Amino acid sequence: MHSSKLFIPTLKESPADAEVISHKLMVRAGMIRQLASGIYSILPLGLRVLRKVEQIIREEMNQIDGQEVFLPSIQPAELWVESKRWDFYGKELLRIKDRHGREFCYGPTHEEVITDIVRKEIKSYRQLPILLYQIQTKFRDEVRPRFGIMRGREFMMKDAYSFHADEKDTQHTYHQVAKAYSNIFERCGLKFKQVQADSGTIGGSFSHEFAVLADSGEDEIGFCVSCDYASNLEMAESKPPSPLAPPSILQDLKEVETPGKKSVKEVAEFLNLPAQQIVKTILLENENGLITGLVRGDHEINLVKMKNLIGCEWLQPADEKTFAKHPELHRGYIGPVGLDLPVYADHEISALHDFVTGANKPSAHFTGVQVQRDLKVEKFGDLRTIRANDSCPRCENGKYQVKRGIEVGHIFILGTKYSSAMKAVFTDHNGKEDTMVMGCYGIGVGRTAAAAIEQNNDERGIVWPRNLAPFQVIIIPVNYSKDDLKDACDTLYARLQEAGIETLLDDRSDRLGVKLKDADLMGIPMQIIIGPKNLSAGQVEIKVRKTNESNLHPYPQVIEDIPNILKDL
Repeated sequence: MHSSKLFIPTLKESPADAEVISHKLMVRAGMIRQLASGIYSILPLGLRVLRKVEQIIREEMNQIDGQEVFLPSIQPAELWVESKRWDFYGKELLRIKDRHGREFCYGPTHEEVITDIVRKEIKSYRQLPILLYQIQTKFRDEVRPRFGIMRGREFMMKDAYSFHADEKDTQHTYHQVAKAYSNIFERCGLKFKQVQADSGTIGGSFSHEFAVLADSGEDEIGFCVSCDYASNLEMAESKPPSPLAPPSILQDLKEVETPGKKSVKEVAEFLNLPAQQIVKTILLENENGLITGLVRGDHEINLVKMKNLIGCEWLQPADEKTFAKHPELHRGYIGPVGLDLPVYADHEISALHDFVTGANKPSAHFTGVQVQRDLKVEKFGDLRTIRANDSCPRCENGKYQVKRGIEVGHIFILGTKYSSAMKAVFTDHNGKEDTMVMGCYGIGVGRTAAAAIEQNNDERGIVWPRNLAPFQVIIIPVNYSKDDLKDACDTLYARLQEAGIETLLDDRSDRLGVKLKDADLMGIPMQIIIGPKNLSAGQVEIKVRKTNESNLHPYPQVIEDIPNILKDL
């Protein structure tokens, strides 16, 4: 491809609304343009990158016997009503009506559609397992789309679905896909972690995310520096407390005045106690009413963990309206002693003695609280959010490190959530009818490309990993109109094309400085700069974008060496 024929509308300045480096650089490099909030047109250079990601995905999915399909993006409401997600999914689901008034949605995901196909076509255990995938446009009406194609409303996604006769077979495919995902992200040149995750609105019993480590990530990841355990902070496990011997004499329960002292810090300072001796009582509500959660004063409650412990559909902190309806509950002074509400406690509470809680009246707290004597706890569990340097729950001496990450892939064991609701059944080897077990596996194609930029950039622009670069080589003549330079460029271009090396020839009449800046901005791994002085000496300059190092190489012998140089980039 010649630059004069390629549509690359580069910009000198970043758009004002761009917050992260990938958004800024993709716009500046002429890869994307915004059409509406969270909706982007992908231009030729950007599409070349996305196609690279897609091809890597296809190769790895095909390697584990995945079969590619292409499903409708517009889905009838009846399927979503059948799976019970039509109302549950919320405002992110774009609902539309056709000319006959029939309801549809623009699919944010395709569990219902693929289950409908399989339940109609697969009848016997002999047809299982099956793994079907597609690469297709999705739409989720995000309340705050941001970060360019990293968190848009319309986006390209690879989603895959597997169907099985039992849970054991599902786990086998799950681990196959997990390995394929690791291969995909390694081939994309990404530094990532496979982390334990919550299943969210997709549902299911078991899931992992693949997160690219980057400061711009919206998620926080906790991982051990000594072993391979890693998890989204929503799910990262805390180490169970070591049993502590109770003091020889337990304190009596005592109500003390704490005038105006509501926060843990205020109460701890007022009573001259460490924050660990204060127990926070968090008022929460779910579909069944009000409940409370207990955590140590120096920790924060984790709503995802608590929701999973209880097994409720949703869980949120009580708001002002709730407190207004319950004047007997005093914000800052709620405690579990004598409280007529279900109490769930973090497992560290079980190891405490002589601690402090709210006394359920203004400006008062209880001291000397004992778990066994004074509390009625529905269930203990891991309910807190881990912090950096907390002990790893999986190894002896490991400590947590916490970093931000960009979710680029997510895999789920769905179990029978959809197959039961939609009656996707098969006949087993005994001739009995049974329900299919499902897995679900997604990769954000645009997110993967954007994440690669977040990890690979400098002050000049993008530094593409070789496998994702829109071109592997760019030839930059000082003056393409000069016959000797043009001949050398054309010869080099033709030879590289013959060798299967994707090459861009900058044949524009612009100054050399403009061409070099654009080449750096676009992030093409190798720049071959051809000038009259070097060419007359039988040399060309090769600059490696990743290191910005330049060296002179003999021409035309260098043509034979370029494939080997590229392998090391």
